[in-house]
Amino acid sequence: MVADTRRQALKWIAGAGGIMLAPQAMQFASAAEDFFKGPPVKDIPAKQISKHVWLIYSPDGFPTPENRGMMANVTFVVTSKGVVILDSGASLQIGEMAIRMIKRVTNKPVIAIFNSHYHGDHFLGNQAFVETYSKDMPIYAHPYSIKQIKGIEGNAWRNLMERWTNQATAGTKVIPPTHDANQGDVFNFGDVRIKVHHHGTAHTPGDICMQVIEDKVTYVGDIAMGNRIANIDDGSYVGTFKTYQNLQSTEGDQLWVPGHGEPSKQLLNEYGEFLAGIYDTCVKAVKDGQDLSVAKSLVLKDPRVSKRAKTMQGFDGNIGKYTSLAYLEAEKEAF
Repeated sequence: MVADTRRQALKWIAGAGGIMLAPQAMQFASAAEDFFKGPPVKDIPAKQISKHVWLIYSPDGFPTPENRGMMANVTFVVTSKGVVILDSGASLQIGEMAIRMIKRVTNKPVIAIFNSHYHGDHFLGNQAFVETYSKDMPIYAHPYSIKQIKGIEGNAWRNLMERWTNQATAGTKVIPPTHDANQGDVFNFGDVRIKVHHHGTAHTPGDICMQVIEDKVTYVGDIAMGNRIANIDDGSYVGTFKTYQNLQSTEGDQLWVPGHGEPSKQLLNEYGEFLAGIYDTCVKAVKDGQDLSVAKSLVLKDPRVSKRAKTMQGFDGNIGKYTSLAYLEAEKEAF
């Protein structure tokens, strides 16, 4: 419906080409873009996973017209000062749905947002919270992620989400993070403290994990996933393993909450085992002088990988690419 309406508007602009000057047409197109808005996202009730932390769980790992972009969890923390969002979702509409769900839990306002990294399914919901609560709301992210969102990644992801959902996310605007969040920073929200972890490149160069200290709950974004194979195009296997080691050695027993999938105390071990099945196999292939095609066949036979093949979303379409990335990184590390 949104796509059809937009096409009609563009046809009208084209038909009026002899009447409207180019700047006027551009202004009209911009106003029309702001006017069009995709349909609402169906409600997903939040579930409480600890004393202060709630999760709006997405069963889907990838965006489609049917799920209207609801592909990532929205996690929120209810503190004595207000509600803190840990990743805001992939669109204005998802953010609006999250607000409806939060209001079922508490009448406290949203007072801050953390964006774990610069992929759009984790920051494009910012708009809903800023427009509903405060245009001056602090939004925290790693400096690298802020730069990317303010640069090409912001609008690129907005456009991708519209395309992948057949315009269901139309009306979403890019609202970038406003404040830096760096390794070791601790933010006090009254009865709850949130500690930031960043240990270099993992899923991306700008990942942050947010630890709810009092609850022993750590939201890890996309450095580990429960139900899908993670995009590691911008990341590093070695860096991911380093991040896991640092998190586990410094913070001990935690409930690890992913951006995709269910929370688990074993999440880092289980997803780390899967990644190691890919990377370790590629390291051995490089050392043995075997080419990429051989490495791919060995990866698919590795039991750490093969046992996840039937249940992991996106496995068939992505395992080849992520094996190639692991092989390239293994070659680089070897030299």
